[in-house]
Amino acid sequence: MTGTESADNPPAPTRIVGIGASAGGLAALEQFLERVPVHSGLAYIVVQHLDPTQKALLPELLQRVTPMRVQVAETLVRVDPDQVYVIPPNFDLSVIDGALSLGKPAEPRGLRLPINILFSSLARDQREHAIGVVLSGMGSDGTLGLQAIKTVGGLTLAQQPETAQFDSMPRSAIAAHCADIVAPPAEMPGRILAYTSKLPQAPAPTAAAIKLNDASADGLLPDILSVLQQHTRHDFSQYKPSTLHRRIERRMTIHPVATYAAYADFLRQNPQEIDLLFKELLIGVTSFFRDAAVWQQLAASTLPELLARRATEERLRAWVVGCSTGEEAYSLAMVFEEAAQRQPRPGKCTLQIFATDLSQDAIATARRGLYPQSIDADVPAERLAKFFSAQHGQYRINKSIRDMVLFAQQDVVLDPPFTRLDILSCRNLMIYFDGALQRQLLPVFHYSLRPGGVLLLGSSETIGRMDRLFAAIDAKQRLYLRQDVAANKAEVFVKSFPPLSKRATEAAVPTHKFPAAVGDSLEAAADHVLLQVHAPPAVVINSAGDIVYISGRTGKYLEPAAGKANWNFHAMVREGLRAPLANALTRVAAQSEAIQLRGLQVPVAGGVQIVDVTVQGLRDTGVLNNMAMIVFRDAGAPPSGRGRRSARGALAAANAAEVQQYRDEIQTLREENRASKEELQSANEELQSTNEELQSTNEELTTSKEEMQSMNEELQTVNTEMQTKLDDLWRAQSDLKNLLDSTEIAILFVDQDLNVRRYTERATTIMNLRDADVGRPFWDLTTRLCYPTLQDDARATLGTMVISEKQIATDDDRWFTVRIMPYRRLDNVVDGAVITFTDITATKALEAQLRRDAKT
Repeated sequence: MTGTESADNPPAPTRIVGIGASAGGLAALEQFLERVPVHSGLAYIVVQHLDPTQKALLPELLQRVTPMRVQVAETLVRVDPDQVYVIPPNFDLSVIDGALSLGKPAEPRGLRLPINILFSSLARDQREHAIGVVLSGMGSDGTLGLQAIKTVGGLTLAQQPETAQFDSMPRSAIAAHCADIVAPPAEMPGRILAYTSKLPQAPAPTAAAIKLNDASADGLLPDILSVLQQHTRHDFSQYKPSTLHRRIERRMTIHPVATYAAYADFLRQNPQEIDLLFKELLIGVTSFFRDAAVWQQLAASTLPELLARRATEERLRAWVVGCSTGEEAYSLAMVFEEAAQRQPRPGKCTLQIFATDLSQDAIATARRGLYPQSIDADVPAERLAKFFSAQHGQYRINKSIRDMVLFAQQDVVLDPPFTRLDILSCRNLMIYFDGALQRQLLPVFHYSLRPGGVLLLGSSETIGRMDRLFAAIDAKQRLYLRQDVAANKAEVFVKSFPPLSKRATEAAVPTHKFPAAVGDSLEAAADHVLLQVHAPPAVVINSAGDIVYISGRTGKYLEPAAGKANWNFHAMVREGLRAPLANALTRVAAQSEAIQLRGLQVPVAGGVQIVDVTVQGLRDTGVLNNMAMIVFRDAGAPPSGRGRRSARGALAAANAAEVQQYRDEIQTLREENRASKEELQSANEELQSTNEELQSTNEELTTSKEEMQSMNEELQTVNTEMQTKLDDLWRAQSDLKNLLDSTEIAILFVDQDLNVRRYTERATTIMNLRDADVGRPFWDLTTRLCYPTLQDDARATLGTMVISEKQIATDDDRWFTVRIMPYRRLDNVVDGAVITFTDITATKALEAQLRRDAKT
């Protein structure tokens, strides 16, 4: 290949397998590497918890079980295929642009999480090509790293806990639902190679390409999505087909399943796989302050202008749609906090952020507010110091920022939106939806925002033809201002809420949407428009209080409750309506007549709205049986102040004594309540102080436990390596003994003081040797040799390093060549002497015979 060809066709980057192990991990590593083919085409990086004060023996131990080259990782070394790289002691190891990078650990010994650091770097560098493996070990190191790899679409594996010597690390990964494959170490290489051989290195195939590979793909996709919707209630039919195909095929590759038809059957037979596919379709790619220019624009002008428009208000509301693991919501909270502090009256205005996502796991992570150390690449140092606190190798969002955000699981397509918002952020979520769903969501966002509210979209999203609803603040940064115009009713996405209770599921009102199908009759379409546009707002609820149907715009009377999504009517109804309606619903359950509630007051911007409400019990034999309908009608302005004062005056005059009595009782109750409140507050403060002390003690104990656990893991690793070396030494000693015995030469090993160190079996025929004589001076032993100067010759050899060789007779007429030579260790240090006794009796006899023959 020429140089031009090389430049035009650069080699594909090496795919890297990160392997994390701790205590008991050596055996698992050996089992894994033994099954890796010589030319797998993959590179392997091994990270183990090592004692920082000891030289690691791991590379030498692993080299025995694999023909691949095993080497200690070095900074800036390019990762090549069919190589094994091992972390050195007292370093963190990561991958940057396909090369190794070593760094000194930021955390003290006992709090280090090197496996998480490697896996997180692989997720950033390799994206969907990253592969992470967690083997035997104590603690939970590796779990967050596997989550990072899984988030970007990489492959994650955990050792089957039953096969691990220490199963804490694998179990932690499995419990966090971040392991695609759970298997014994010996099976993992085959599963990895099966996955990589089926997954192309090029970008994911388009829907057209998939159709060529599997003609049934498009036909069976609705079947798969129907199974998914029945199990999770979430409808993915309006997601882009390319996204659906890519994620479904990834799950097919993991199992492996060859066709869409087979995978559809596999889903029906394995409900657990439905949950895994659901999580696979939830693309959770996010980071702090993603697209820095957007946040700079927000901080510099957009938020200060919003605060100026809301100068008289003390609390603003925001909604972050598709918040994933919370980085976006917390970024907004931090930027708002900074902008509010720069106002003339810092701290006067606060922001309540509602952050929602489909993934319950992502919401749980967001609520914890705990993020890996790698976020320092996205969060400036001053913000890290101001809004985060370091904890055990991670960063936790400060409580003041966490209190600004309420996280809830919500489906933006199915569930009612939050309303009366000042800021709405929906970044890089709609890119996964088809055009029809995008056009339905934008009017919903317009409805949710107050006049002058700010809409923030992702870098690949725009408002399209909805420019009459939103005006660009900064079109390049996708910042828009809500226009004070009424959205067309046909644009607003109106549907019934999904039933929550079992009874509602059994008798749910059929979903009603604005007619769009060509086959709908003109009469039905016209009736539907009249009901939705001109009929008063109304809701239908079941006996449990769950809302099963909404007609018209009810945002003035109902509002989603903060926290976890809850579509119960009593939780959503606004102040001023809650108590009267609760009483009316109790009464209407026992009567057939409708109840009219007049003159109810609902707080609205700038005052109150007078509302008349009709509550009607439904006694239908069909799906509406035992339900209730609540109809809202706006009445006129509240009565004048003079009229109200006159009425109150007449009432006071008629009941002055009774009112005074009630006032006295109320005052007494207030005083008693105040005294009880003070006592409770005092007790609460004492308990809080005690709790803080206990919490502090618990944190110290937890830290000490983690340090001891980490050191124990390091000692386990060293112990395993030493045990392996002892096994090698024992085998070598056995080999040496067999070698010496096979020569049938009498050999005596002595140390520098001429004490017996070792001897062969043949030496016992010359000297009276036994096991108890090891360590005794050899001249104390009785011998058959007529060699009184043996001790002197041995000392002379040790002193001069000159080999001594003499022919010595024995008292039973045998002859031996006695050879004395220095004993040299492998490091060339003289550490005693070796005395060999070669039997030359036959030679001497032959020599004597020859002499006699010569004389005759």
